[in-house]
Amino acid sequence: MAPNGLIGAEPLATMAAMISEPTLFATVALLSCAIASSARAEIKTEEVEYKQGDTVLQGFVAWDDAISGKRPGVLVVHEWWGHNKHAREQAKRIAAAGYVGFALDMYGKGKVATHPNDAKAFMTEATADFKVERARFDAALVQLKKRPEVNAKQIGAVGYCFGGAVALEMARAGTPLAFVATFHGALGTKTPAKKGFRPRVLVLNGADDPMVPKAQVDAFKQEMTAAGAKFQVVDYPGAKHAFTNPEADKAGMPALAYDAAADKQSFEEFRKMMSALYPPPKAAAAKRAAKPAVASPEAARP
Repeated sequence: MAPNGLIGAEPLATMAAMISEPTLFATVALLSCAIASSARAEIKTEEVEYKQGDTVLQGFVAWDDAISGKRPGVLVVHEWWGHNKHAREQAKRIAAAGYVGFALDMYGKGKVATHPNDAKAFMTEATADFKVERARFDAALVQLKKRPEVNAKQIGAVGYCFGGAVALEMARAGTPLAFVATFHGALGTKTPAKKGFRPRVLVLNGADDPMVPKAQVDAFKQEMTAAGAKFQVVDYPGAKHAFTNPEADKAGMPALAYDAAADKQSFEEFRKMMSALYPPPKAAAAKRAAKPAVASPEAARP
């Protein structure tokens, strides 16, 4: 054995003699890949506990430390189930695309539902007072702005279903967001965007989603046009509600269904918007295709 526990030249030669040439080549190739993989930086994650008033909230941040310098930050607004695995997976997916993802908490630490009745109760409580709703969103925004990896002038939000409605309502209320993207999110509102609406908006919608009917989509387009907003609505034929969630079909609700093609295409649309807004980060991670996130099914915000 060589010094420091390394294998010396003679043992390596003996090992090579015992292995057939094709097998040796395959083994060397595998070892090379393993070394290369260990040299590449992985997506880093961190639990973040923060507060809104007396309410303790649970955050989850993900980023790629192979990227040098500051980059855009993305608030991820969870489904009506609460801050669950789906939200965290989306934050990691965004990090793999070259940005910083921050999965926020609109309910309070530990408030994660598995039954629709509990989810509805949590959602109703969180949205009963818009001042509280906005304060919780803003509390997460403060946390994301403090991150050393984030360019505080390049922050936006993405939301899924209930979360999409929240992100849009925050933008309508004047929260300084550079962009908003919704994935099968509710689009209706009682407070339409005003003239001069500034965030870039991307709506990724299931064309066959009964929870977001065509009339709601058309009304949203009229609202954005009247506000002078830069927006895009992309409909995915055949896609229903929760089309980004691989486990959507397990809910036993006809309105919900996972659609692998729509899941992949919608995230690529998000990446396309981000690339148009900001130059891609200088890292291999920015070129990697993000893997679909596993998530729980959910219902849209009423």
